[in-house]
Amino acid sequence: MCGIAGMASRSVPDLELVRRMCEVITHRGPDGDGFHSDEHAALGMRRLAIIDLTTGDQPVYNEDTRIVAIFNGEIYNFAELRRDLIRRGHRMRAAGDSECLVHLYEEYGADMVQRLRGMFAFALWDRDRQRLILARDRVGKKPLYWRADHTSIWFASELKSLEQDPRMSRETDPVALHHYLSYQYVPAPWSIYQGVYKLLPGHVLIWERGQITVRRYWELDRTPRPVSDEQQQEERLRELLLEATRIRMVSERPIGAFLSGGIDSSAVVAAMAMQSPGQVKTFCIGFEDSRYDERRKARLVADRYGTDHHEMVVTTSLLDVLPRLAWHFDEPFADSSAIPSFYAAQLSRRHVTVTLSGDGGDECFGGYQRYALMNQAGRIPAVPRPLAAASSRIGTVFAERSAARSPLRQLGRLMRFAAEPPPRRYPSLMSCFTQEQKLGIYSEALGHRLAEVDSHSLLKTVFENSSADTDLGRVLDVDTLTYLPNDLLVKVDITSMANSLEIRSPFLDHHLMEWAATLPSALKVRNRKTKLLLKRAVAPWLPEELLRCPKQGFGVPLAAWLRGELRELICDVLTDDTARGRNLFRPSAVRGLLQRHIDGADHGDQLWTLLQLELWHRAHAAGSDPVVTKAECPAPQPVGPEEV
Repeated sequence: MCGIAGMASRSVPDLELVRRMCEVITHRGPDGDGFHSDEHAALGMRRLAIIDLTTGDQPVYNEDTRIVAIFNGEIYNFAELRRDLIRRGHRMRAAGDSECLVHLYEEYGADMVQRLRGMFAFALWDRDRQRLILARDRVGKKPLYWRADHTSIWFASELKSLEQDPRMSRETDPVALHHYLSYQYVPAPWSIYQGVYKLLPGHVLIWERGQITVRRYWELDRTPRPVSDEQQQEERLRELLLEATRIRMVSERPIGAFLSGGIDSSAVVAAMAMQSPGQVKTFCIGFEDSRYDERRKARLVADRYGTDHHEMVVTTSLLDVLPRLAWHFDEPFADSSAIPSFYAAQLSRRHVTVTLSGDGGDECFGGYQRYALMNQAGRIPAVPRPLAAASSRIGTVFAERSAARSPLRQLGRLMRFAAEPPPRRYPSLMSCFTQEQKLGIYSEALGHRLAEVDSHSLLKTVFENSSADTDLGRVLDVDTLTYLPNDLLVKVDITSMANSLEIRSPFLDHHLMEWAATLPSALKVRNRKTKLLLKRAVAPWLPEELLRCPKQGFGVPLAAWLRGELRELICDVLTDDTARGRNLFRPSAVRGLLQRHIDGADHGDQLWTLLQLELWHRAHAAGSDPVVTKAECPAPQPVGPEEV
């Protein structure tokens, strides 16, 4: 596990810049660094040593050193790859996974990515061809940013590495900002900066003497297959999950697991316990608010398997961590579960270097209640346009002026949802700000520039192009290609790497994902019941009470916090001279949103989204007065909550 950075150029590369690019991401690899430089490329990395502690340094080279690679991630089938490469006559200097890359390239060229099973982002330089290959894993567990001009290309694991180049434009991309306000993340391939991009998951970029090509190498086929024996499918699921977990338990450093109390993380802990020679270490985050606290459910699993269990309670003593998170995330990011995720990683890092998680279980097997809603919505015909417009207006009023979790708010959201044509229902469901709300809050200049930009078209296009034959299958495709890599996996990567912790996700094994993708929708969601096959498959492993509990998201009591302990912070940050001076939003619209929330309506997600945007500006954007610097963000230390 590492952080990588570098550049290739038709002229002489800047090795000192690459050194600075690596230094700023030391948290991703506190155990050492490594560099390569020649007449047209400079590559660098920071290492978090997990496997092959003695000989696993990077960069790695082929036998004549004409091919060099740097690598972030883990290749779980590296032992099999090594054996095959040695049989083919390659000489291996190290015992780990990264050296496989250069020899696989010799055998298969850029198609080498098809043979990798794991999570990865890597850069490979072919000196003879002056060819740079950048690749990202199938699902997007490891990040990779890049920018280019007519002579050079720069890349890095984090955007802050690219920021080390004073020649890089720091101008905010207004389209990226527009999409961020809808989805609370900046969707790939955009980044928040103009001219800087994220390599999409499952894609390879080839730069050769200044010419760039990008191609996709993997996508899920959701064409359903016939299933005659459901018990056989349950057994196969258990086999796949056990194998995916087993290969992710290989580590020369201490290993544990996140245990949230949900089905997915509990199943992973069970699979670990059944295959571990020793006691599994588990880690759980809780809240004082019982609506968000899953510690009791987590203890059921911890007690059943006798894990070495650790807990931490997150309270509102978190003001100090918000600027630190803004610095680490590099882009505006408004999933508030980043807070407990950060503390879960911090707690885990006190005891282990690697943890397994249940990420991906919902997207593979249909775990969210919104999937049940979309499954049922397939039977709702499109509403005639005049009636739809009226329904949407009334629904918006109900949704915006009602308290959180109130029946009237839920009715309003349902009316707005039903008013949309089927392909636009899911984007509407997933949006924080609607198009009308964004245009209502923008300054005149920004509103004029973005009036015709349709954020909903991003998800609508994926929905319409899906190979699935049901609305449920289509929204699973949408989440796998958008929400999962742009939100959940960004959150996991950034919060874990901020604490120099590696996270591995068995449910995101591509063999398991490909098998799950072709299951009939009725084995995932039926009526209002979610994750049917998975729950049946892991029922023998888990306490019965856990299987009966409704799904509880990894959220925080955001609305209450913003009316209480965080009220002064958000009012100050969103209305001071610094924020107003950006001329992005109408001050009166922001004040109105704040006041309506304080008065009882729930605008917590929208206010949090604006807050994270402003904190990002102060941490990163050119010309801002930073609220945090690298010096104030040292290696992980306890902040706020106490372990119990």
